Amino acid sequence: HQLIHKGEKPYKCVDCGKSFMLNCYLLSHQRTHAEEKPFPCTTGGKHFSCRSSISVHQRIHTGEGPYACSHCGNSFHQGDHLRKHQQAC
Repeated sequence: HQLIHKGEKPYKCVDCGKSFMLNCYLLSHQRTHAEEKPFPCTTGGKHFSCRSSISVHQRIHTGEGPYACSHCGNSFHQGDHLRKHQQAC
C-alpha cells in the first residue's frame, strides 16, 4: 500500500520497459507480450489476458452499468466510457 503513496514501481517489464507497483500487475502485463489469453468469455468466446478485463467485458452481456451520468442518467459498463460521455453531455 505504501508504494501507492510513494509512487514506486519496482517491477519492470524486460520486453518493453514499462514498470509496475505490484509483481502481479507485471505478470498480467507480460501475458500481452506472449499473446497469452487464459480467461475466456463463456458467452461470446473472446479471450482476455487478465481476470479483471473479463469481468468488465461480461458487463456487456449482463447489461450491468455501474457508472451512471449525473446529468442524464445514462449508465455505462466502463468508467472511461462515462468520462467520454460526460465531455459531450
